Amino acid sequence: MESVINTVMTDMAGAYIEHSAVITNFVATIHRQLKNNFCKVFPDNVQYKWNVNGENKTVIPDATINCRVHARKGNSFFDIPRFVMEVLSPSTEKYDRGEKMELYRQQEVDEYWIVDWQKRKVEIYNLDYDENKEAQYYLWQIITEKNKNELKIVHFPNLQITFDELFEDIDYDKKGVWQ
Repeated sequence: MESVINTVMTDMAGAYIEHSAVITNFVATIHRQLKNNFCKVFPDNVQYKWNVNGENKTVIPDATINCRVHARKGNSFFDIPRFVMEVLSPSTEKYDRGEKMELYRQQEVDEYWIVDWQKRKVEIYNLDYDENKEAQYYLWQIITEKNKNELKIVHFPNLQITFDELFEDIDYDKKGVWQ
């Protein structure tokens, strides 16, 4: 008996090279500093699986720092990272700022960075609790070229990455637009 599989080819727009460069720059810089540490940095090839209100959710952050690396199976973690970085792209910005950010808040990820490589901007969100003891993200700081020396990982003060290291190898023309 012969079986036929019907497939439809779909053109999936990949991430910009610059998107991947920011992730690589972050992971490479932080990885060197976490040698012999129980916390580890991971790029966008690991996923996190959580049960939220009886529904299984899976996310693949662009970069994470996770200090509970034994709660995993294969390339999936079941615990919560302490730090998440998402690099914006036109196809993911709404998701990164909306549903994903809300999921990270519900899971109580301590620190959340949204990086816009096109605008050379980093938004740093810090998790804190409101008067009802509900976890909320508060915009801690926006880092641009003007205040680039203030870039720091709030919950890991011993780790250092400069603004220039984060955006290394991304060339902009004089208007700030990638060529």
